[in-house]
Amino acid sequence: MSSLSLRRVLTLFVLFAAVFETSLASVLAVDYGSDWIKASLMKPGVPFDVLLNKDSKRKIQSTVAWKKEERLFGSDAANIASRFPQDSFSSLKYLQGAPFNSDIVTYFTSISTAQISETDRKTVALKQSDGTEWSTEELVAMQLSYVKKLAEDLAGEQVNEVVLTVPPYFSQFERDSVADAIEIAGLKTLALINDGTAVAVNYAMTRTFSTTPEYHVIYDAGASSTRATVVSFSAAEDPKTKASYTQINVLGAGYDRNTGGTELDLRLRDILIDSFISKHRRDIRKDNRGMAKLWKEAGRVKTILSANSDAMSTVESVAFDIDFKAKVTRTQFENACKDLHPRFARPIHDALANAELSLGNISSVILTGGSSRTPMVQAAVKAAVGEDRIALNVNADESAVLGAALYGASLSRQFKTKDIRVTDVLMHDVQASYLASNTPTRTIHTAVLPRGSKHGARKTLTFKRQEDFSVVLNYPNEVMSGFPREILEANIIGIPEAIGNLTERGAIDPVIKATVVLSESGFVSVRDALAYGEIKDDSITGKLKGLFGGGGDQVPETDFEEEAEKNEKKEKSKKALAKDQSSIPLEIEIVYNAQGPMNAAAKRASRDRLRALDNLEVSRQLREEAHNTLEGYLYKLRDLLDDGPETPFTKCSQHSERQTLSKKLSETIAWLHDEGETADTMQLWEKRTGLEILEKPIVHRYKEIEAFPQALNNSQKWNWSTRLFLTEARENVTADAIAGVPSKWTSEDLDGLEKALQEHEVWLNNGVERQKRTKMNEDPAIETKEMRERAKTLEQHLQRLVRRKAPKVKKTPAKSGEASGSSSAEPTETGDRQGHDEL
Repeated sequence: MSSLSLRRVLTLFVLFAAVFETSLASVLAVDYGSDWIKASLMKPGVPFDVLLNKDSKRKIQSTVAWKKEERLFGSDAANIASRFPQDSFSSLKYLQGAPFNSDIVTYFTSISTAQISETDRKTVALKQSDGTEWSTEELVAMQLSYVKKLAEDLAGEQVNEVVLTVPPYFSQFERDSVADAIEIAGLKTLALINDGTAVAVNYAMTRTFSTTPEYHVIYDAGASSTRATVVSFSAAEDPKTKASYTQINVLGAGYDRNTGGTELDLRLRDILIDSFISKHRRDIRKDNRGMAKLWKEAGRVKTILSANSDAMSTVESVAFDIDFKAKVTRTQFENACKDLHPRFARPIHDALANAELSLGNISSVILTGGSSRTPMVQAAVKAAVGEDRIALNVNADESAVLGAALYGASLSRQFKTKDIRVTDVLMHDVQASYLASNTPTRTIHTAVLPRGSKHGARKTLTFKRQEDFSVVLNYPNEVMSGFPREILEANIIGIPEAIGNLTERGAIDPVIKATVVLSESGFVSVRDALAYGEIKDDSITGKLKGLFGGGGDQVPETDFEEEAEKNEKKEKSKKALAKDQSSIPLEIEIVYNAQGPMNAAAKRASRDRLRALDNLEVSRQLREEAHNTLEGYLYKLRDLLDDGPETPFTKCSQHSERQTLSKKLSETIAWLHDEGETADTMQLWEKRTGLEILEKPIVHRYKEIEAFPQALNNSQKWNWSTRLFLTEARENVTADAIAGVPSKWTSEDLDGLEKALQEHEVWLNNGVERQKRTKMNEDPAIETKEMRERAKTLEQHLQRLVRRKAPKVKKTPAKSGEASGSSSAEPTETGDRQGHDEL
């Protein structure tokens, strides 16, 4: 199915709800990649499609750059990377949530010429050539703000909510970094969705499935990494509503964080570097601009080699004033990447192993991601799974963002979409660590969310504690070299007082319960904590319950969240009251390590910093517009003054006016040349206003001469219409008087209208006569604006009388003795009135 046909089908599936409780909210979806950004807007009334940038391109390069004081995005930013390598920032996805001393940051420095520094959070900042530093979150937020503005221009309203794709392997630190960037950009995170899952939603939107699950692998070869996600699709029925829906279950995933399109570019750039050094005996690696040029050239050559057996690389003045030329063959390139071949297929095997499935269970391997077009990648996948399982039935570039948009629409009450329900899974084991109560020096580690746990899962932990204590959530295994393992520390506070209160109520062996939650976006946290103790019931019912095993001091196994919901529903009953007395909520203080999310003050400072930058750029843009507008206006005036005696401008102006204007024009041109570059916006507008004041009378005369015939015709039309009405109306008034019936108008009404008409005719005739004697370069004797206003006044006076309804005629009872069939010559009221009412 073509991408156009697919979009049309998708549009049919997206039925916008008629329930618009407030405003028609928009949902933005963003697929943020290392090389490219794709976005889609879901808004009632707007066709569902990929968002276009200002150049009408369907994807935006993930680059932000500065050209002196001008900030650029997308292709504009990427195109100047070779000229301003230290002011161009791309591949920022590698740095999201990454500690400064981690291996991934070292890798980033091998592909980028950007200068990096360490933040106070031990993460990465990037430094411009002028020394200005921006955190990774701030630079990503700038790009998201740019996309937000594109979406708002299309929507015609503010866009506040966003769904953003992330790789399934992203740790909590990386997800926190994404969420912080979203908030700094002025957006709200509606959800983070794993990119393979988003592709699955897109795939399911146009297909139907049976109740028997079918299994597919979503294979995503992107720029920064390669991922494989095993997904099951099946039809299901809601037990409550009996409505059918599509169920998507993510069963497992595999990935290679360091194998992707960027690594291919790096290998190809190394080939070009070796060729340059071999030919010219100069080390180009010491030249930032040269390295930036070769990086761009490597991407171009890689694209050519995807379809050809060789490519010619040519870079003018690549470095040291040397023009570089080299031939690269596909064989040479593939030999340099030979070690990557098994790594491209490895994520598929890992994903199948995690899902506990074999290749025989799989219906197809769906290829997506830009690097999936590379011949060596396709060859590696075909060798691993067989060519017959390869499926190219989704858009490699856009399936993730379209799936994310549909997923976002399903989360919003503003839209009705095909009912697709998604269950995703956690990629990393998470454990809880805490000190033993009886041996404070011993740390206990408890697995709470093992790899494969479903998003939305909750795990309640029970502790026998009398004092406040802490629970640390951490990764038992390193998620990536150099990344910390501790996610957060939850300090549970208020335990002694709560235990004391429960004991006073008669609770038996009170304990502490804490619930660990895995959100739908893949964040783990300690959500709730309470002190719980079953209170002994001394009533007869309670004793009987205890006799038959219902009582005692056993701690209930039931999740306290479910218990709390039951209590809420039965809060008016005595039994519910007793249960309410059995638990006391506790305070939880969450403490993050240095690589955790930005605190509120830091995010507010970053948001203010970006807003100040936006305001500065708007001011600069307004000043630039004022400068360009003034410059264009000066050229226009100069042409008007030089066009000769037969032009309307010359005919409608006097010699003294042109002389004054010419002098002022010369002064302004000289000022613009000398001081225009440093002048502020107000000064530039003041200079233009000074010239416009001198030009305005001339332009006004010309416009008045053009508008006069139509205004005169309009005025005369209403004079004629009014005169015609008065003639007919007076005849009707006379006829009504003879007939002895009331008239719509009185003589006073018609006399008043006639007086207004005569005054208008006299004023108009006198004005026209004066205008005939007025020269073209003199101010008009009669203004067309006043002509229109006076004609409008006469029109309104006339219309009031025309629209007046005829008065009702009172019926008089027939006199006794008069025959009903009298042949009186009196006219019938109906026929006569009809004639009188017509004009």
